[in-house]
Amino acid sequence: MTDARSAQLPRGRHHLSRDDVVGAQRARILQALAETMSERGYVGTPVAAIVERAGVSRETFYQQFSSKPDCFIAALEDTIARLGRTLSAALDLGGAPLATFDRLLAAYLNALADDPATARLFLIETYAAGPDVMRRRLELQTQFVDGIADVFGVADAAGRFACEALVGAVISMVTARFVANDVARLDALRAPLVELAGRLLTPRAE
Repeated sequence: MTDARSAQLPRGRHHLSRDDVVGAQRARILQALAETMSERGYVGTPVAAIVERAGVSRETFYQQFSSKPDCFIAALEDTIARLGRTLSAALDLGGAPLATFDRLLAAYLNALADDPATARLFLIETYAAGPDVMRRRLELQTQFVDGIADVFGVADAAGRFACEALVGAVISMVTARFVANDVARLDALRAPLVELAGRLLTPRAE
């Protein structure tokens, strides 16, 4: 994980464009939000704590975000985009349905383990951030279900329900690891979840 303070802009004169400066500040603020909320929770994290962690001024924060919820949603969207790219890359490799699911699950678990602060933002703090944020997370969850259905060639209601149950199990068990601060054992979920996918969906893929 990249600490928000490690991405400071170079001191003195530099050749960065205004867009580069704004982009770097935005990235630092989003990472600072994730890091601070992983320690203090959504409710316990004021804007002051975010800007202190990011090493920017309140003016800089409000030039980019209208409020803490606005910043949170931006962080969530950034997480969704990065997860989407990671899972798409795993999906593009093709292969048998169960092997493809195994690869997707491994990519998902590795992405969360690589940035636990942002993962907690996505998995846990969304519950405190309000209905708009939860709706956006559920949209992503639905996309995940759609992807699993495509992998296994599911076309009926029973198969769709099995995909929803599988995705629900993945998210619930992963979230439990983060609540227990047991991120080191995330990969231990992989084999039993792939076995569950096989029991639920492999007959439909044959």
